[in-house]
Amino acid sequence: MSADSDERAGESVTDGASAASEREPDGNAPLGSRAPEFIKARRTLHLSWQVGVFLVGLAVVGAGIVMLPLPGPGWLVIFGGMAIWATEFVWAQLVLRWTKRKVTEAAQRALDPKVRRRNLILTTIGLVIIAVLVGIYVWKFGLVMPWKIDE
Repeated sequence: MSADSDERAGESVTDGASAASEREPDGNAPLGSRAPEFIKARRTLHLSWQVGVFLVGLAVVGAGIVMLPLPGPGWLVIFGGMAIWATEFVWAQLVLRWTKRKVTEAAQRALDPKVRRRNLILTTIGLVIIAVLVGIYVWKFGLVMPWKIDE
């Protein structure tokens, strides 16, 4: 190995380390591929890497979609697949950033005391209405299931 190649190898290591620690002004990681430098240096290898990442992400997102109507953490798995895609594709990184921002905003809105009080009041009113309807049903028909009523 020549001194020139050692120098270039040292530069790529320091460049990769500094790129990982750099943040954009909004605090997010820079957009783009997070593939290792030796993969990004070879076009064919990088394209193969992207195809592999896409297929793995597609399999995970597909499994999440299947889990939506079936038992399982469907949305969590779908977001996991999006995170896999976000390691390589800018569009997925942007979708993931938007989703994180919206979830954070929703969580902060839910923690607002006025919103919490309103939600508690609406939940209480809903439960009272359901209790009244169940009480009326039991008073009129007794503890008989609706499909066994002969009237």
